[in-house]
Amino acid sequence: MSLCVLLVEDDRELRATLSEALRVEGYYVLAAASLADARALLANAGANGGVHIVLLDLGLPDGDGESLLVALRQGRGIPVIVISARETEDPKIRLLDAGADDYLVKPFPLGELLARMRVALRHRGTATERAVTRYTQGDLLIDLRAHRVQRGGEDVHLTPTEFKLLARLVRSAGQVVTHRQLLADVWGAEFTEHTHYLRLYMGQLRAKLEADAADPRRLLTEPGLGYRLVESED
Repeated sequence: MSLCVLLVEDDRELRATLSEALRVEGYYVLAAASLADARALLANAGANGGVHIVLLDLGLPDGDGESLLVALRQGRGIPVIVISARETEDPKIRLLDAGADDYLVKPFPLGELLARMRVALRHRGTATERAVTRYTQGDLLIDLRAHRVQRGGEDVHLTPTEFKLLARLVRSAGQVVTHRQLLADVWGAEFTEHTHYLRLYMGQLRAKLEADAADPRRLLTEPGLGYRLVESED
């Protein structure tokens, strides 16, 4: 299952932008707009493998994010990166002393955030790898960062769910991804028994991406296990 990020950010536009960017990079994202939402998500995530890293804004509608940082440091080893518009030195020092793993001032480049997340996760013993975001095979091009799929030079329209499923397979191109992994990463941990979802959406993807959907050469079924996207030519 993908590493889980809890993003605590009250700015709706930034929250949506970061959530989508993190999903493209292979993370499973829980997004909260307030301290109350964040606490509820943390409590519920424990039953599904837990949260691996927290991205924490400070100025939230129901309090300061610093209070959540203090709570996280009382018995939890989850890395926390503060993302804030506060540029002065004192808050940075105080929050780093309070246990924050890092502090990024808005606005920041996405690449820098991703790099700092990888460092923070490695320091806590969680292995990370750069996500695969580009795939080519024959006349098929998939660019996850650009949110583009082309076949024979023509754009292919995918629904949001079709794109999420294809993106998950791209990130493990050449490897079998089990039914449970796909269902958990695309639909959520509570859907791991709904294998009929996979049959339906894989059929739709094959109709759009295969020369012959009845005889797939790219999106392969591994009987009793899951599905595999053939290895990229990149």
